[in-house]
Amino acid sequence: MSIGKKTRNIGHIVEGKAKETTGRALGNKSMQRRGKAEQALGKMRQAVEKGKDTFRQH
Repeated sequence: MSIGKKTRNIGHIVEGKAKETTGRALGNKSMQRRGKAEQALGKMRQAVEKGKDTFRQH
């Protein structure tokens, strides 16, 4: 996995966590959901990249 993609994916996870936490603190359910969705997106992309790396190595 390229460093740029890994960093971007981790950024999505961190940003999503921040949105979720902010939404929880403000009582904003919509922001919480967007944060969780962004975290899921980052984790999914991270898994896809790891799968690609595994495939390339074998």
